Amino acid sequence: MIKPMKMKFYGLRHIDQIPQLHQLTEEERFDIKVVSNVLPFRTNNYVVEQLINWENIPDDPMFQLTFMQKGMLDKKHFNKMADALKRNASNDEIKKIANEIRFDLNPHPAGQMTANVPIFEDEPVQGVQHKYKETCLVFPSAGQTCHAYCTFCFRWAQFVGMNDLKFATDESKRFQDYLRNHKEITDVLFTGGDPMVMTLQKLEAYIEPLLRPEFDHIRNIRIGTKSVAYWPYKYVTDDESDGVLRLFEKVIKAGKHLAIMGHYNHWVELSTPVAKEAVKRIRNTGAEIRTQSPLIKHVNDDPDVWAKMWKAQVKLGLVPYYMFVERDTGASSYFAMPLSRAFDIYRKAYIQVSGLQRTVRGPSMSATPGKVAVEGIATINGEKVFVLNFLQGRNPEWVKRPFFAKYDEKSNWLDQLTPAFGNDSFFYEDELNEILEKKAEEFEAA
Repeated sequence: MIKPMKMKFYGLRHIDQIPQLHQLTEEERFDIKVVSNVLPFRTNNYVVEQLINWENIPDDPMFQLTFMQKGMLDKKHFNKMADALKRNASNDEIKKIANEIRFDLNPHPAGQMTANVPIFEDEPVQGVQHKYKETCLVFPSAGQTCHAYCTFCFRWAQFVGMNDLKFATDESKRFQDYLRNHKEITDVLFTGGDPMVMTLQKLEAYIEPLLRPEFDHIRNIRIGTKSVAYWPYKYVTDDESDGVLRLFEKVIKAGKHLAIMGHYNHWVELSTPVAKEAVKRIRNTGAEIRTQSPLIKHVNDDPDVWAKMWKAQVKLGLVPYYMFVERDTGASSYFAMPLSRAFDIYRKAYIQVSGLQRTVRGPSMSATPGKVAVEGIATINGEKVFVLNFLQGRNPEWVKRPFFAKYDEKSNWLDQLTPAFGNDSFFYEDELNEILEKKAEEFEAA
C-alpha cells in the first residue's frame, strides 16, 4: 500500500527552507542561488526526500540532476551574477543581467523558434513544431512547467519568464485545425515543460478531440513526461490519478496507440515502490512506456549505470528507446562530453544487456538537420572516422544513409564535425540550406 504524499515545491525563494541543504557550507548554498538566478531551479519533496542520497553530496547523481552547481555557468557569467547578488542589486538589474546571460546560452537550439514552426493559413501555428513528416509536437500552455526541473534541460528557456523565449499553445482549435489539414501526420507528441502537470480537465481538452473520426489519421499519441520519475504519485494516490488512468484507457479503446515517453536519467528514479507502482498502473491501461535520456556528465556518464537502468526498465515492462547527446544549450559545457566518449559509453552498456534491452537507439543528436546517431567508429582506407546515420531527417530520404566524419576526440556536436575523405560538405548540407532558406522566407512573410 503506497502512502499518499502531498506535493511541496521548492524554488529559488525556498532554497534556505530545504533542511537537507543546511549540511552545505554558506558558500555552496550561495553558489546554488547564483546559478538559479539564471537557469530555472525547481524541485519537490519527493525528489529531496526519496531520490537524493544526502550522504553523497555533491556527487550524488540526483543532486546533480536537480540542484544547480557552480560549474553550470562559465566564470565570467557566474561572477557577474554573484557580484550583483552580493551588492544587493535591484530585482530589475538582476533580471537584466540574467537575461543577458541567457541569450548567450543558445536558448532555442536546432531552429525551434522558426525552422520547426509550421505555417498554416499564412500564419505561424503557435506552440506547434513540425520538423519531421509524420510527427507533430504540441506544447500545451498549461503544461509549461514541471514537477522538478532537470539542470541539463534543453528547454530551460521555457521556464525563465522571458515571453519571447516561450513556446506554447492554448486549448483553442488552432493546432487542431493544423492537424486536421495535414493527413501525413500520424503521431502527435504532447510535450513542454511537462503535459502531466496539467489537471485532468486540461489534459482531456487536448487529447479527447484527437479521438474523433476527423483525426483518424492520428494513430499514435505520445506524452513526453518526467512525472513518472519526479512525481509518480500522479498515477497512484493523487486526487485525479484514477481519472488520468481512465483517460489513458479511453485513448486505447478509441483504437489509438498511447506511448508515455518516460524521461528516466538514472536507475535510482525506478527504485522506489511508488515509481514501480506508477509503471504498473500505467501499463494496465494498455499504454506503453518508452524511455529516453541524454547522456549527462556527473549524472549517468558510466556504462554500468545505463546497463543497470535498461535492465530495470525491461524488468518493469518498459521499452528503452533513446540515448541522446546533450544539446548545445544552457549548461551544456558542464554536462556535455565528446562524441567519442558518448559512443564508448553506449557500446560498453550495450554489450552488457540482452536483445530485449537493445531497443535503445543512440547516441543520437537532435540537431538542425535531424536526429543523427553515431553508429560506430571505424578506420576506412587508412582514415579513422565516425560512422553517422539519420534516424530522422527534415527530408525523409536522408534517413538510413550512412555518412562519415573525421574522427575527433574533442567534438561533441554535429556542427563541430568535418566531413571525411576530403569531402567539402556532408551529403545533406546543400539541401538543408535550401530548406532552411525557404522556411525563413515563409516565416518572414507570415
